[in-house]
Amino acid sequence: MRHALTANRLSDGEVVFWSGADWVGAFAEARLYDSEAEARAAEAKARGEVTRVIDPYLIEVAAMAGRDAPVSFRERIRALGPSNRPDHGKQAQGGEAVRALALAEGAARSSGRTALIRRK
Repeated sequence: MRHALTANRLSDGEVVFWSGADWVGAFAEARLYDSEAEARAAEAKARGEVTRVIDPYLIEVAAMAGRDAPVSFRERIRALGPSNRPDHGKQAQGGEAVRALALAEGAARSSGRTALIRRK
């Protein structure tokens, strides 16, 4: 399973993705990690960037609709969002990458976040 690194930008709360060089707003520009060890190392480094982003974590990515997309429905919404109107937010930009995210299927949880859920 491939991974991408995501977080929220502290200055405005925008969903961002690590490109390998900087935090970017488009999932299509995200660096995808094939190696679990490399992905975990990038996540650990990002956790030290508390002045730029908050809550960085890895998301699972798989090929869907001919392009890579987050496996988790929640993460696809974050990549396209906000979801209040299709003419608002990242999905309003259109293009092949946005169309692929919108057409991706599946509602699996991102395993990177399940560790944060505590059941009583």
